[in-house]
Amino acid sequence: MINRTSPTNPHPINQIKGFIFDLDGTLVTSKLDFIYLREQVGCPPKQDILRFIEGLDEAQQIVANRIVADYELQDAQNALWIDGALPLIQCLASSQQPVAIVTRNSQPATQHKLKHHASLFDPIVTREDAAPKPDPQALLHIATLWQLPVHQLAYVGDYLYDIQAAKNAGMLACLYAPDELPEYADQADWVFNHFSEFLAALKTSKVRR
Repeated sequence: MINRTSPTNPHPINQIKGFIFDLDGTLVTSKLDFIYLREQVGCPPKQDILRFIEGLDEAQQIVANRIVADYELQDAQNALWIDGALPLIQCLASSQQPVAIVTRNSQPATQHKLKHHASLFDPIVTREDAAPKPDPQALLHIATLWQLPVHQLAYVGDYLYDIQAAKNAGMLACLYAPDELPEYADQADWVFNHFSEFLAALKTSKVRR
């Protein structure tokens, strides 16, 4: 559902104690062309690239993973923080709320995109560390690490896999949709189109606590 708040229907993040974020397209810009990337590794259209690579033999996996990693690192060179995202993360950090990243990106590209702000997140989980979304493994690991129940955690992303991962983990699914709403938007618990909206909701929830 797309949450509509009112005095009798409080904002869904009111009870959230920790926030986990996707990276590409959520916190930072990305111009990855997945059609091009599928062509480069021989992946059929619409098939998940990472799962396709998992099905290759070892030698082919090495080649395909290198193609993907190099392309991601190239994309990372021009990545910028999405408008309003960094102030939100800094606000969460200053209020001592735990903040983490779970991304399907590689570790080198992730570190390059975060640059001097990696210390704001703990942990940072890339595809080298856990099964890729929509598998909830990484999210559940963070819940255990933080010693917080999953219903007090939110996962924020911009794609269907993010919603599915959050649901699979039992967490609040927050969808960042800056442009036209995707067809899967109604599967999210909350949809927002700018991080100023997220920050305002966060500040309101802090006042009510």
